[in-house]
Amino acid sequence: MEKIPVAAIFDIGKTNKKIFLFDEHYNIVYEKSDTLPETVDEDGFPCENINSLREFMMDAITELLHKKQFDLRALNISTYGASFVYIGKNGKPVAPLYNYLKPYPKELEDKFYSHYGGRDLLALETASPCSGSLNSGLQLYRIKHEKPKLFDKINYALHLPQYLSSLITGAYYSDITSIGCHTHLWDFQKKDYHAWVYKEQLDKKLPPIFPSDKIVKSFSGQNGYSVGVGLHDSSAALIPYLSNFNEPFILISTGTWCISLNPFNQTVLTQNDIDNHGLCYLSYKGTPIKASRLFAGYKHEQETKRIAQHFNIKTPELRNIYYDEAIVDKVKRMGIGQSDNTKTAFAGISLSNFLNEREAYHALMAEIAAEQYISTKQIIQEGNTRKIFVDGGFSKNDIFMHLLAKSFPETEVYAASMAQATALGTALSIHPYWNERPLPNDIIDLKFYSALKQEKV
Repeated sequence: MEKIPVAAIFDIGKTNKKIFLFDEHYNIVYEKSDTLPETVDEDGFPCENINSLREFMMDAITELLHKKQFDLRALNISTYGASFVYIGKNGKPVAPLYNYLKPYPKELEDKFYSHYGGRDLLALETASPCSGSLNSGLQLYRIKHEKPKLFDKINYALHLPQYLSSLITGAYYSDITSIGCHTHLWDFQKKDYHAWVYKEQLDKKLPPIFPSDKIVKSFSGQNGYSVGVGLHDSSAALIPYLSNFNEPFILISTGTWCISLNPFNQTVLTQNDIDNHGLCYLSYKGTPIKASRLFAGYKHEQETKRIAQHFNIKTPELRNIYYDEAIVDKVKRMGIGQSDNTKTAFAGISLSNFLNEREAYHALMAEIAAEQYISTKQIIQEGNTRKIFVDGGFSKNDIFMHLLAKSFPETEVYAASMAQATALGTALSIHPYWNERPLPNDIIDLKFYSALKQEKV
Protein backbone atom coordinates (compact mmCIF):
# COMPACT_ATOMS: atom_id res chain seq x y z
CA MET A 1 0.00 0.00 0.00
CA GLU A 2 1.34 3.42 -0.98
CA LYS A 3 1.98 5.66 2.00
CA ILE A 4 0.19 8.97 2.36
CA PRO A 5 2.60 11.95 2.59
CA VAL A 6 1.64 13.99 5.68
CA ALA A 7 2.61 16.93 7.85
CA ALA A 8 2.15 16.44 11.59
CA ILE A 9 0.99 19.50 13.51
CA PHE A 10 0.82 19.82 17.28
CA ASP A 11 -1.81 22.35 18.38
CA ILE A 12 -1.25 22.93 22.09
CA GLY A 13 -4.00 24.87 23.85
CA LYS A 14 -4.38 25.68 27.52
CA THR A 15 -7.00 22.93 27.84
CA ASN A 16 -6.71 20.59 24.87
CA LYS A 17 -3.51 19.15 23.43
CA LYS A 18 -4.05 18.02 19.84
CA ILE A 19 -2.14 16.47 16.99
CA PHE A 20 -3.27 16.48 13.36
CA LEU A 21 -1.96 14.87 10.22
CA PHE A 22 -2.59 16.80 6.99
CA ASP A 23 -2.23 15.21 3.57
CA GLU A 24 -0.94 17.13 0.54
CA HIS A 25 -4.43 18.53 -0.12
CA TYR A 26 -4.61 19.73 3.51
CA ASN A 27 -7.28 17.25 4.46
CA ILE A 28 -7.06 15.98 8.03
CA VAL A 29 -6.35 12.26 7.78
CA TYR A 30 -5.67 11.65 11.48
CA GLU A 31 -6.27 13.51 14.71
CA LYS A 32 -5.88 12.90 18.39
CA SER A 33 -6.72 15.05 21.40
CA ASP A 34 -5.90 14.79 25.07
CA THR A 35 -6.19 16.82 28.24
CA LEU A 36 -3.37 16.81 30.75
CA PRO A 37 -3.71 17.48 34.48
CA GLU A 38 -2.06 20.67 35.67
CA THR A 39 0.56 20.86 38.36
CA VAL A 40 1.50 23.77 40.62
CA ASP A 41 4.55 26.02 40.83
CA GLU A 42 6.58 26.66 43.99
CA ASP A 43 3.91 29.13 45.17
CA GLY A 44 1.10 26.63 44.72
CA PHE A 45 -0.32 28.40 41.64
CA PRO A 46 -1.68 26.08 38.90
CA CYS A 47 0.52 25.75 35.82
CA GLU A 48 1.17 23.55 32.81
CA ASN A 49 2.95 20.30 33.64
CA ILE A 50 5.82 20.63 31.19
CA ASN A 51 6.99 17.06 31.83
CA SER A 52 3.57 15.62 30.96
CA LEU A 53 3.40 17.82 27.87
CA ARG A 54 6.84 16.69 26.74
CA GLU A 55 5.84 13.03 27.21
CA PHE A 56 2.58 13.56 25.31
CA MET A 57 4.45 15.04 22.37
CA MET A 58 7.30 12.53 22.20
CA ASP A 59 4.92 9.56 22.62
CA ALA A 60 2.76 10.92 19.80
CA ILE A 61 5.76 11.26 17.48
CA THR A 62 6.89 7.71 18.26
CA GLU A 63 3.38 6.45 17.56
CA LEU A 64 3.25 8.34 14.25
CA LEU A 65 6.54 6.95 13.04
CA HIS A 66 5.14 3.45 13.54
CA LYS A 67 2.01 4.10 11.49
CA LYS A 68 2.81 2.34 8.24
CA GLN A 69 0.11 4.10 6.21
CA PHE A 70 1.72 7.53 6.61
CA ASP A 71 4.92 9.05 5.25
CA LEU A 72 5.84 11.82 7.70
CA ARG A 73 7.32 14.68 5.66
CA ALA A 74 7.13 17.60 8.10
CA LEU A 75 6.33 18.56 11.67
CA ASN A 76 5.46 21.91 13.20
CA ILE A 77 3.94 23.25 16.38
CA SER A 78 1.58 26.00 17.51
CA THR A 79 0.79 26.82 21.12
CA TYR A 80 -0.80 29.48 23.28
CA GLY A 81 1.39 32.50 23.96
CA ALA A 82 2.83 34.40 26.91
CA SER A 83 4.53 31.29 28.24
CA PHE A 84 8.26 30.75 28.65
CA VAL A 85 10.13 27.52 29.27
CA TYR A 86 13.41 28.21 31.04
CA ILE A 87 16.14 25.74 30.17
CA GLY A 88 19.64 25.20 31.48
CA LYS A 89 22.75 24.40 29.48
CA ASN A 90 21.66 20.76 29.20
CA GLY A 91 18.41 21.81 27.52
CA LYS A 92 16.23 20.72 30.44
CA PRO A 93 13.77 23.01 32.24
CA VAL A 94 15.10 24.62 35.41
CA ALA A 95 11.77 26.15 36.49
CA PRO A 96 8.02 25.56 36.14
CA LEU A 97 6.15 26.81 33.09
CA TYR A 98 4.62 29.73 34.98
CA ASN A 99 0.97 30.48 34.27
CA TYR A 100 0.25 33.78 32.52
CA LEU A 101 -2.75 34.16 34.84
CA LYS A 102 -0.50 34.28 37.91
CA PRO A 103 -0.85 37.62 39.72
CA TYR A 104 2.10 39.96 39.23
CA PRO A 105 3.61 41.77 42.26
CA LYS A 106 2.43 45.37 42.18
CA GLU A 107 5.59 46.75 43.75
CA LEU A 108 7.79 45.10 41.13
CA GLU A 109 5.46 46.17 38.33
CA ASP A 110 5.54 49.79 39.54
CA LYS A 111 9.34 49.64 39.74
CA PHE A 112 9.57 48.37 36.16
CA TYR A 113 7.36 51.06 34.65
CA SER A 114 8.91 53.87 36.68
CA HIS A 115 12.35 52.89 35.36
CA TYR A 116 11.34 52.56 31.73
CA GLY A 117 9.12 55.50 30.84
CA GLY A 118 5.74 54.63 32.33
CA ARG A 119 2.89 52.33 31.44
CA ASP A 120 1.44 54.35 28.58
CA LEU A 121 4.74 54.73 26.73
CA LEU A 122 5.78 51.08 27.13
CA ALA A 123 2.37 49.85 26.08
CA LEU A 124 2.39 51.97 22.93
CA GLU A 125 5.97 51.22 21.92
CA THR A 126 5.57 47.46 22.43
CA ALA A 127 1.92 47.35 21.20
CA SER A 128 1.11 45.46 24.38
CA PRO A 129 -1.47 46.42 26.99
CA CYS A 130 0.03 46.35 30.49
CA SER A 131 -1.15 42.96 31.67
CA GLY A 132 1.25 41.65 34.31
CA SER A 133 2.22 38.04 33.72
CA LEU A 134 0.44 38.06 30.35
CA ASN A 135 3.38 40.20 29.19
CA SER A 136 5.87 37.35 29.07
CA GLY A 137 8.83 39.75 29.12
CA LEU A 138 7.78 40.73 32.63
CA GLN A 139 7.89 37.09 33.68
CA LEU A 140 11.60 36.96 32.87
CA TYR A 141 12.13 40.37 34.49
CA ARG A 142 10.45 39.01 37.64
CA ILE A 143 12.78 36.04 37.82
CA LYS A 144 15.82 38.26 37.44
CA HIS A 145 14.76 40.51 40.30
CA GLU A 146 13.07 37.99 42.62
CA LYS A 147 15.04 34.81 41.94
CA PRO A 148 18.54 35.83 40.82
CA LYS A 149 19.96 32.34 41.48
CA LEU A 150 17.36 30.82 39.16
CA PHE A 151 18.03 33.55 36.61
CA ASP A 152 21.72 32.57 36.58
CA LYS A 153 20.76 28.96 35.84
CA ILE A 154 18.75 29.93 32.78
CA ASN A 155 20.65 29.40 29.57
CA TYR A 156 17.69 30.27 27.35
CA ALA A 157 14.12 31.48 27.81
CA LEU A 158 12.13 29.79 25.06
CA HIS A 159 8.52 30.54 24.25
CA LEU A 160 6.53 27.33 24.42
CA PRO A 161 6.36 26.57 20.65
CA GLN A 162 10.12 26.92 20.32
CA TYR A 163 10.80 24.75 23.36
CA LEU A 164 8.67 21.95 21.91
CA SER A 165 10.43 22.32 18.56
CA SER A 166 13.80 22.10 20.32
CA LEU A 167 12.84 18.71 21.80
CA ILE A 168 13.02 17.33 18.26
CA THR A 169 15.74 19.42 16.65
CA GLY A 170 18.06 20.12 19.59
CA ALA A 171 18.28 23.70 18.27
CA TYR A 172 17.30 26.78 20.26
CA TYR A 173 15.62 29.71 18.56
CA SER A 174 13.14 32.51 19.11
CA ASP A 175 10.21 33.18 16.77
CA ILE A 176 8.77 36.52 15.77
CA THR A 177 5.12 35.49 16.21
CA SER A 178 5.75 34.56 19.84
CA ILE A 179 7.88 37.65 20.51
CA GLY A 180 5.21 39.83 18.91
CA CYS A 181 2.21 38.72 20.99
CA HIS A 182 1.76 41.22 23.87
CA THR A 183 5.14 40.36 25.42
CA HIS A 184 6.43 43.91 26.10
CA LEU A 185 9.66 42.66 24.46
CA TRP A 186 9.40 44.09 20.93
CA ASP A 187 9.61 47.70 19.82
CA PHE A 188 7.23 47.83 16.85
CA GLN A 189 8.71 51.05 15.47
CA LYS A 190 12.36 50.02 15.72
CA LYS A 191 11.62 46.41 14.71
CA ASP A 192 13.94 45.14 17.40
CA TYR A 193 13.86 44.22 21.05
CA HIS A 194 12.88 47.20 23.17
CA ALA A 195 15.64 49.21 24.84
CA TRP A 196 14.63 47.96 28.31
CA VAL A 197 15.35 44.36 27.22
CA TYR A 198 18.96 45.30 26.42
CA LYS A 199 19.36 47.40 29.57
CA GLU A 200 18.25 44.45 31.70
CA GLN A 201 20.45 42.15 29.56
CA LEU A 202 17.51 39.85 28.96
CA ASP A 203 18.54 39.59 25.32
CA LYS A 204 21.33 37.27 26.45
CA LYS A 205 18.69 34.80 27.62
CA LEU A 206 16.79 34.94 24.32
CA PRO A 207 18.13 32.75 21.50
CA PRO A 208 18.52 34.01 17.92
CA ILE A 209 15.34 34.71 15.95
CA PHE A 210 14.61 32.11 13.28
CA PRO A 211 12.25 32.72 10.31
CA SER A 212 8.76 31.38 11.03
CA ASP A 213 8.32 30.15 7.45
CA LYS A 214 11.57 28.16 7.28
CA ILE A 215 12.56 24.78 8.65
CA VAL A 216 14.95 24.43 11.55
CA LYS A 217 16.19 21.00 10.65
CA SER A 218 15.51 18.29 8.12
CA PHE A 219 16.08 14.71 9.19
CA SER A 220 17.19 12.24 6.57
CA GLY A 221 16.87 8.49 6.32
CA GLN A 222 13.84 6.20 6.39
CA ASN A 223 11.89 8.52 8.70
CA GLY A 224 13.14 11.80 7.25
CA TYR A 225 11.05 14.89 7.92
CA SER A 226 11.43 18.66 8.20
CA VAL A 227 10.74 20.54 11.44
CA GLY A 228 9.58 24.14 11.83
CA VAL A 229 10.43 26.51 14.67
CA GLY A 230 6.81 26.71 15.87
CA LEU A 231 4.23 29.53 15.87
CA HIS A 232 2.02 31.45 18.26
CA ASP A 233 -1.50 30.12 17.76
CA SER A 234 -3.31 33.37 16.92
CA SER A 235 -0.81 34.29 14.21
CA ALA A 236 -0.99 30.75 12.82
CA ALA A 237 -4.79 30.87 12.63
CA LEU A 238 -4.62 33.84 10.26
CA ILE A 239 -2.44 32.14 7.64
CA PRO A 240 -5.16 30.11 5.81
CA TYR A 241 -7.33 33.23 5.45
CA LEU A 242 -4.48 35.32 4.08
CA SER A 243 -3.82 32.52 1.60
CA ASN A 244 -7.44 32.41 0.41
CA PHE A 245 -8.84 35.96 0.61
CA ASN A 246 -7.55 39.25 -0.76
CA GLU A 247 -10.34 41.69 0.14
CA PRO A 248 -10.22 43.24 3.64
CA PHE A 249 -11.48 40.99 6.42
CA ILE A 250 -11.31 40.44 10.16
CA LEU A 251 -10.67 37.04 11.68
CA ILE A 252 -12.04 36.33 15.15
CA SER A 253 -10.04 33.37 16.42
CA THR A 254 -11.97 31.92 19.34
CA GLY A 255 -10.68 29.80 22.18
CA THR A 256 -9.76 30.62 25.77
CA TRP A 257 -9.13 34.10 24.35
CA CYS A 258 -11.16 35.49 21.46
CA ILE A 259 -8.70 37.42 19.34
CA SER A 260 -9.96 39.77 16.61
CA LEU A 261 -7.26 40.20 13.96
CA ASN A 262 -7.29 42.79 11.17
CA PRO A 263 -4.25 42.39 8.89
CA PHE A 264 -5.55 45.21 6.65
CA ASN A 265 -5.70 47.88 9.36
CA GLN A 266 -2.43 49.80 9.16
CA THR A 267 -3.45 52.66 11.48
CA VAL A 268 -1.10 53.47 14.34
CA LEU A 269 -1.99 51.97 17.70
CA THR A 270 -3.35 54.67 20.01
CA GLN A 271 -3.64 55.07 23.75
CA ASN A 272 -7.39 54.53 23.43
CA ASP A 273 -6.68 51.20 21.69
CA ILE A 274 -4.39 50.14 24.51
CA ASP A 275 -6.91 51.19 27.16
CA ASN A 276 -9.50 48.95 25.51
CA HIS A 277 -7.36 45.81 25.17
CA GLY A 278 -6.15 46.68 21.69
CA LEU A 279 -2.71 45.55 20.61
CA CYS A 280 -0.65 44.39 17.67
CA TYR A 281 0.57 40.94 16.79
CA LEU A 282 3.31 40.07 14.34
CA SER A 283 2.49 37.83 11.41
CA TYR A 284 4.72 34.92 10.45
CA LYS A 285 6.19 37.28 7.85
CA GLY A 286 6.97 39.85 10.56
CA THR A 287 4.32 42.44 9.62
CA PRO A 288 2.11 44.09 12.29
CA ILE A 289 -1.48 42.89 12.68
CA LYS A 290 -3.86 45.16 14.55
CA ALA A 291 -5.85 43.16 17.07
CA SER A 292 -8.12 43.23 20.10
CA ARG A 293 -8.64 40.50 22.64
CA LEU A 294 -11.40 39.25 24.90
CA PHE A 295 -11.21 36.59 27.62
CA ALA A 296 -14.53 35.16 26.44
CA GLY A 297 -13.66 31.48 26.12
CA TYR A 298 -12.61 31.35 29.75
CA LYS A 299 -15.82 33.09 30.83
CA HIS A 300 -17.87 30.64 28.75
CA GLU A 301 -16.12 27.66 30.34
CA GLN A 302 -16.69 28.91 33.89
CA GLU A 303 -20.30 30.03 33.45
CA THR A 304 -21.48 26.94 31.55
CA LYS A 305 -20.33 24.86 34.51
CA ARG A 306 -22.46 27.03 36.77
CA ILE A 307 -25.51 26.72 34.48
CA ALA A 308 -25.13 22.96 34.12
CA GLN A 309 -24.84 22.45 37.86
CA HIS A 310 -27.86 24.66 38.63
CA PHE A 311 -30.15 22.97 36.10
CA ASN A 312 -28.72 19.49 36.72
CA ILE A 313 -27.60 18.83 33.17
CA LYS A 314 -24.31 18.00 31.49
CA THR A 315 -22.27 20.91 30.16
CA PRO A 316 -22.05 19.63 26.53
CA GLU A 317 -25.85 19.79 26.27
CA LEU A 318 -25.68 23.58 26.32
CA ARG A 319 -23.63 23.73 23.13
CA ASN A 320 -26.51 22.19 21.16
CA ILE A 321 -28.99 24.93 22.05
CA TYR A 322 -30.13 26.84 18.95
CA TYR A 323 -30.73 30.56 18.66
CA ASP A 324 -34.18 31.76 19.70
CA GLU A 325 -34.87 35.43 19.05
CA ALA A 326 -37.75 35.58 21.53
CA ILE A 327 -35.46 34.42 24.33
CA VAL A 328 -32.78 36.93 23.28
CA ASP A 329 -35.34 39.73 23.41
CA LYS A 330 -36.35 38.62 26.90
CA VAL A 331 -32.82 38.52 28.33
CA LYS A 332 -32.01 41.90 26.79
CA ARG A 333 -35.03 43.36 28.57
CA MET A 334 -33.33 42.10 31.74
CA GLY A 335 -30.38 44.36 30.88
CA ILE A 336 -28.12 41.56 29.63
CA GLY A 337 -26.24 41.75 26.35
CA GLN A 338 -26.66 45.42 25.51
CA SER A 339 -24.26 46.37 22.73
CA ASP A 340 -23.55 49.80 24.23
CA ASN A 341 -21.79 47.90 27.01
CA THR A 342 -22.95 45.20 29.36
CA LYS A 343 -24.77 46.85 32.22
CA THR A 344 -25.65 43.64 34.06
CA ALA A 345 -22.83 41.13 34.50
CA PHE A 346 -24.06 37.57 33.96
CA ALA A 347 -21.74 36.21 36.65
CA GLY A 348 -23.57 38.30 39.26
CA ILE A 349 -27.06 37.14 38.27
CA SER A 350 -28.82 34.38 40.18
CA LEU A 351 -29.73 31.56 37.81
CA SER A 352 -33.10 31.31 39.55
CA ASN A 353 -34.07 34.33 37.41
CA PHE A 354 -34.25 32.03 34.38
CA LEU A 355 -36.99 29.51 33.63
CA ASN A 356 -34.59 26.91 32.26
CA GLU A 357 -31.09 26.30 30.96
CA ARG A 358 -32.06 27.60 27.49
CA GLU A 359 -32.82 31.04 28.87
CA ALA A 360 -29.71 31.07 31.05
CA TYR A 361 -27.46 30.03 28.18
CA HIS A 362 -28.97 32.60 25.83
CA ALA A 363 -28.27 35.24 28.47
CA LEU A 364 -24.66 34.16 28.79
CA MET A 365 -24.14 34.17 25.02
CA ALA A 366 -25.90 37.54 24.67
CA GLU A 367 -23.39 39.03 27.09
CA ILE A 368 -20.40 37.39 25.39
CA ALA A 369 -21.61 38.48 21.93
CA ALA A 370 -22.10 42.07 23.15
CA GLU A 371 -18.57 42.12 24.55
CA GLN A 372 -17.28 40.60 21.31
CA TYR A 373 -18.99 43.37 19.33
CA ILE A 374 -17.21 46.02 21.40
CA SER A 375 -13.88 44.24 21.06
CA THR A 376 -14.09 43.66 17.29
CA LYS A 377 -15.52 47.11 16.53
CA GLN A 378 -12.31 48.57 17.93
CA ILE A 379 -10.29 47.33 14.92
CA ILE A 380 -12.92 47.27 12.18
CA GLN A 381 -12.62 49.82 9.39
CA GLU A 382 -16.08 51.09 8.53
CA GLY A 383 -16.74 50.91 4.81
CA ASN A 384 -13.54 48.94 4.21
CA THR A 385 -13.88 45.66 6.11
CA ARG A 386 -16.00 43.39 3.92
CA LYS A 387 -16.11 40.17 5.88
CA ILE A 388 -15.76 38.78 9.39
CA PHE A 389 -14.68 35.18 9.74
CA VAL A 390 -15.06 33.28 13.01
CA ASP A 391 -13.08 30.13 13.67
CA GLY A 392 -12.61 27.94 16.71
CA GLY A 393 -15.19 26.91 19.27
CA PHE A 394 -17.62 29.83 18.94
CA SER A 395 -17.87 29.33 15.18
CA LYS A 396 -20.04 26.30 16.00
CA ASN A 397 -22.19 28.20 18.48
CA ASP A 398 -25.48 29.05 16.75
CA ILE A 399 -26.47 31.70 19.30
CA PHE A 400 -23.12 33.50 19.19
CA MET A 401 -23.00 33.54 15.39
CA HIS A 402 -26.54 34.91 14.97
CA LEU A 403 -25.95 37.63 17.56
CA LEU A 404 -22.62 38.61 15.98
CA ALA A 405 -24.25 38.89 12.55
CA LYS A 406 -26.97 41.13 13.99
CA SER A 407 -24.28 43.30 15.62
CA PHE A 408 -22.52 43.90 12.26
CA PRO A 409 -25.37 44.25 9.73
CA GLU A 410 -23.16 46.05 7.18
CA THR A 411 -20.52 43.30 7.17
CA GLU A 412 -20.79 39.71 5.98
CA VAL A 413 -20.32 37.35 8.92
CA TYR A 414 -19.22 33.76 8.36
CA ALA A 415 -18.52 30.73 10.50
CA ALA A 416 -15.54 28.82 9.20
CA SER A 417 -16.23 25.09 9.17
CA MET A 418 -12.47 24.66 8.92
CA ALA A 419 -12.31 24.72 12.71
CA GLN A 420 -8.63 23.78 12.80
CA ALA A 421 -7.32 27.00 11.28
CA THR A 422 -4.46 27.19 13.76
CA ALA A 423 -3.14 23.74 12.88
CA LEU A 424 -3.72 24.29 9.17
CA GLY A 425 -1.90 27.63 9.22
CA THR A 426 1.00 26.02 11.05
CA ALA A 427 1.27 23.45 8.27
CA LEU A 428 0.93 26.08 5.52
CA SER A 429 3.77 28.15 7.00
CA ILE A 430 6.30 25.52 5.89
CA HIS A 431 4.41 24.34 2.78
CA PRO A 432 7.37 24.46 0.32
CA TYR A 433 9.45 22.14 2.50
CA TRP A 434 7.14 19.15 2.38
CA ASN A 435 4.46 19.68 -0.27
CA GLU A 436 5.13 20.00 -4.01
CA ARG A 437 1.51 20.78 -4.82
CA PRO A 438 0.39 24.43 -5.23
CA LEU A 439 -1.16 26.17 -2.25
CA PRO A 440 -4.85 25.25 -2.16
CA ASN A 441 -7.49 27.96 -2.55
CA ASP A 442 -10.52 25.96 -1.45
CA ILE A 443 -9.61 24.88 2.05
CA ILE A 444 -12.14 27.03 3.92
CA ASP A 445 -15.84 26.19 3.92
CA LEU A 446 -17.95 29.11 5.11
CA LYS A 447 -21.45 29.36 6.55
CA PHE A 448 -23.07 32.76 6.13
CA TYR A 449 -25.11 34.23 8.98
CA SER A 450 -27.67 36.85 7.99
CA ALA A 451 -28.24 39.98 10.02
CA LEU A 452 -31.93 39.91 9.07
CA LYS A 453 -34.51 39.14 11.73
CA GLN A 454 -34.95 35.40 12.15
CA GLU A 455 -38.24 34.20 10.76
CA LYS A 456 -40.30 31.98 13.02
CA VAL A 457 -41.17 28.64 11.52
